[in-house]
Amino acid sequence: MKAVQATRFGDPAVLTVVDLPDPAPGPGQVAIDVTHAAVGLIDLFFRQGRYKDRPGMPQPPFIPGLEVAGTVRALGAGVTGLAVGERVVSMSAGGGTGGYASVFVAPASVVVSTEGHDLDPALAVSVVPNAAMAHVALTRVVHLSEGESVLVHGALGGFSAAFPGMAKRLGASRVVGTVRASRLAAAAATKLPYDLIVDSAELPDALGDERFDVVIDPVGGAVRSQSLDLMPPGGRLLAAGNASGDWDHQVASNQLWLGSVTIAGFNAGAYLPAHPQGVRPALEAALDVVAAGLGQVDVDVLPFSAAARAHERMESRAVDGRIVLTPEP
Repeated sequence: MKAVQATRFGDPAVLTVVDLPDPAPGPGQVAIDVTHAAVGLIDLFFRQGRYKDRPGMPQPPFIPGLEVAGTVRALGAGVTGLAVGERVVSMSAGGGTGGYASVFVAPASVVVSTEGHDLDPALAVSVVPNAAMAHVALTRVVHLSEGESVLVHGALGGFSAAFPGMAKRLGASRVVGTVRASRLAAAAATKLPYDLIVDSAELPDALGDERFDVVIDPVGGAVRSQSLDLMPPGGRLLAAGNASGDWDHQVASNQLWLGSVTIAGFNAGAYLPAHPQGVRPALEAALDVVAAGLGQVDVDVLPFSAAARAHERMESRAVDGRIVLTPEP
């Protein structure tokens, strides 16, 4: 198989296309002929070695990539409900690697058929896995109730972009996003179902007296602290990333009990393996959201040989939407 391998920790130039043996599925696994592999921020962090000293994190050489779309190549023992040749999308089951390859092996529990849905596979891999994670986060972690309002930071980012459609599908009354000033033009053109998108640098003034029952924050840093003042008593903030790169930021815990608000952490790679019962309903809900047109994001499709360029664009924040990679012959 063709694969993009991180040969060492470092800049995007460490990504190299290599030939490797085709993997075979074990019991309970599905082998997928990959047509599209999504590029995510976590792929950059793994490649850079941000987590290299944490147990279980990828060590070079490894193949980045969490999410793929393609067709079923082979089924491992005990797998039912799927057929060879069936169109599918797979999300990560905790390992967080292996996606930038022409053949990907995943547990059957995180693979969902897209047959019966007229979905572009590039869009499907860009949105379905993240929408499934949004469903888990909203229903099982911050417990969104019908009629509540939601604020989403980094509104056009790959993970954040899955929240407005899922939140609306779950009954949210209003969904507002925030972006950096350089993204405002893209925000004005987005098809995502936000009611309003504002400049994050103008918080809290840009929102007046409005408060939000749930805040989704994959950005971190100062935005996270500002969010504590944007929730009413009983509000819940989902800390779901650190795109700001501010790893030294601390939240003043006294604000939590004084404001009667909650911060809940969410890392899908840790949460989903510990709570596998949430995966299947989340994937089904995600398919419904995308099929209903609530997850329309811009998608750029590049070949495996352009993986380094894809990572460079991600690092420069020159992406509005998602980038996916596709194998070359």
